[in-house]
Amino acid sequence: MLALLVFLIGIALVFDFLNGRNDAANSIATIVSTRVLSPRYAVAWAAFFNFIAFLVFGLHVASTVGRGIISPEAISDQVIFGALAGAISWNLTAGYLGIPSSSSHALIGGLIGSGVAHVGFRAIVWGGVGKTAFGIVLAPMMGLAIALVLVLAVSWAFVRAVPSMADSVFRKVQFLSASAYSLGHGGNDAQKTMGIIAALLAAHGQLPGAFHIPLWVVITCNGAMALGTLFGGWKIVRTMGARITRLTPMQGVCAETAGSITLFMATSLGVPVSTTQTITGAIVGVGAARRASAVRWGVAKDILIAWVITMPAAAAVGAACYVIAEWIGRLVA
Repeated sequence: MLALLVFLIGIALVFDFLNGRNDAANSIATIVSTRVLSPRYAVAWAAFFNFIAFLVFGLHVASTVGRGIISPEAISDQVIFGALAGAISWNLTAGYLGIPSSSSHALIGGLIGSGVAHVGFRAIVWGGVGKTAFGIVLAPMMGLAIALVLVLAVSWAFVRAVPSMADSVFRKVQFLSASAYSLGHGGNDAQKTMGIIAALLAAHGQLPGAFHIPLWVVITCNGAMALGTLFGGWKIVRTMGARITRLTPMQGVCAETAGSITLFMATSLGVPVSTTQTITGAIVGVGAARRASAVRWGVAKDILIAWVITMPAAAAVGAACYVIAEWIGRLVA
């Protein structure tokens, strides 16, 4: 049983690594597309702030995922395997195709699909799923709205500034905004895997007392995500940083600041939102502030379609992987 537990924790960390790899684009797309940092230095910068995020945020998101999506009674080794397999399969497909889908909602979709396949719809904790669904809608809308307001406010404040001077200022400020966004990304996304591992430990009787996240789980998950960020997802960087709309350093600062504000709020409330959706909404917001035609709405539409299909696709694969794992378990037994 111990070997199985270690194996499943290893799979969870693989998912966390892929999450960091795919979502590296969210953290660095704007700072790379504005040429403030080269991709090599940008991923190292983002990875550092991904890792130290556990020093800044509480673990409310981890608690939501660990016991607020499906009930603790529905957790089994096969359910966790199915959830992770569904999420990893979708992440690999999305990364290969360059689709900036949500690793977070792939994991939650896989967890729901696997849990329902195990005990039916009574596995679902509707309050936690409702909070997550609310975040799906609210996060990109908040990112868009805050970015739009920031662009208008900053444009008014710098209306008399010499363009070259303003460009120089925002190139420096973007280091701060990119750092804040990477911090928010690490704070929200790494906690989802923490919740999965903690739920698994609890199911194996390895988590004495009340539900909590052990420190070694926190450090390991943030480390796996930071390592994944170092490898980057370059196809998605191109989609996020150039294909939606062309960004200036000022727009990059506004998009990252809007995204980080949204992520900081969601993480403090324990809402597992999509960092991809958040930064996409912010990028669309800064583009629309210039003019509606500055946004390539066809690309934005493709991203929206990816958002819609992520959870059901991962849920279906998660359910199928649960059935396979259950069948193999019976054969071995």
